[in-house]
Amino acid sequence: MALIVHKYGGTSMGSTERIRSVAQRVAKWVRAGHQIVVVPSAMSGETNRLLGLAKELMPNASTPEAMRELDAVAATGEQVSVGLLALALQAQGLQAVSYGGWQVPIKTDSAFTKARITHIDDTRVRADLAAGRVVVITGFQGIDEQGNVTTLGRGGSDTSAVAVAAAMKADECLIYTDVDGVYTTDPRIVPEARRLSTISFEEMLELASQGSKVLQIRSVEFAGKYRVPTRVLSSFTPWDIPLEEEAASGTLITFEEDEKMEQAVVAGIAFNRDEAKISIIGVPDKPGIAFQLLGPVAEANIDVDVIIQNVSHDGRTDFSFTVHRNDYARAMDLLQSRVLPAVGAAKVLGDAKICKVSIVGIGMKSHVGVAATMFRTLSEEGINIQMITTSEIKTSVVIDEKYMELAVRALHKAFGLEQGATA
Repeated sequence: MALIVHKYGGTSMGSTERIRSVAQRVAKWVRAGHQIVVVPSAMSGETNRLLGLAKELMPNASTPEAMRELDAVAATGEQVSVGLLALALQAQGLQAVSYGGWQVPIKTDSAFTKARITHIDDTRVRADLAAGRVVVITGFQGIDEQGNVTTLGRGGSDTSAVAVAAAMKADECLIYTDVDGVYTTDPRIVPEARRLSTISFEEMLELASQGSKVLQIRSVEFAGKYRVPTRVLSSFTPWDIPLEEEAASGTLITFEEDEKMEQAVVAGIAFNRDEAKISIIGVPDKPGIAFQLLGPVAEANIDVDVIIQNVSHDGRTDFSFTVHRNDYARAMDLLQSRVLPAVGAAKVLGDAKICKVSIVGIGMKSHVGVAATMFRTLSEEGINIQMITTSEIKTSVVIDEKYMELAVRALHKAFGLEQGATA
């Protein structure tokens, strides 16, 4: 008997019919002798609907007090899901109980709308499992030290599921989505993209951080830190397929590097159109200037991605970085009103029509010329590179948004990702 955590996305929970199908799938695993914890998302579109209502009442809810209320509103979507799924499981003849994150409890910090999990007390859940119950826990949320409901940000249900699996030392965490695994890139852009049967944790982390929407980055970080075996698979396969077939489907995130993995120079291509570029012109080139520019941005809870500082001329330099497009207006206002006067820079320029395209592969550690192939391919397509950033197994470029799909298709072909059998 194994302890398995199931996570189901909003599309999988999108109607009572689909919730019934999820319950039937879970029941199959329970009747095979496994202990099951389920972490569902809100029903498809529900979180957007709830936040839309909040925006109608307060369009700029950016104060800590307002963001606390946004979390109180958004958290109700998952609370509906767990109650409905528990009822569906009971209708299957199973014992099932649902909990909000605050009831487990899943403890977080107090960064409303972007909270981070600090601790999970699994005592109550283990007691229920020992009593033969299926436990259904809200994804996406927890509770801070002051007793406030918090949410983990978009994709937070993935993080909740892997964190629960880590806390309980589960045998495996199964992430059921509307796709059947991790592909070399988005098949909607490149129909020839291949599904990977396995992918290394390092590659999955880079793909997630560079824009792949299959898994939320913090869930991959949890999986890596606590070595949680995690599998991405489809919830739209028939619920009654043989358990052995289902358990081996999708893409397994592995922590073992072997010779087969190293043969693949590039495992996949990720892209992110949700970024914006900000350039601060005429910055005094002196020690501590980067902190003076980015410190206030960090204090405003705005994440910064690619950073470039240009060569100094006459004691001045230019400083560019990217932020999430949702934070673009707030970052620009902060820089213009507070940072620019404080540091004595000339001006701030912004561009919200950029994107980031990345090649990722553990084989890049031992192969030379990979970045050069990327740059040559983009050059042949007439695509100008605005910014470049690299790691040991990744090269990312910032380009004009209008060239994104062309760049992805060209790079996918240049690295032969559509060729051969599934990796």
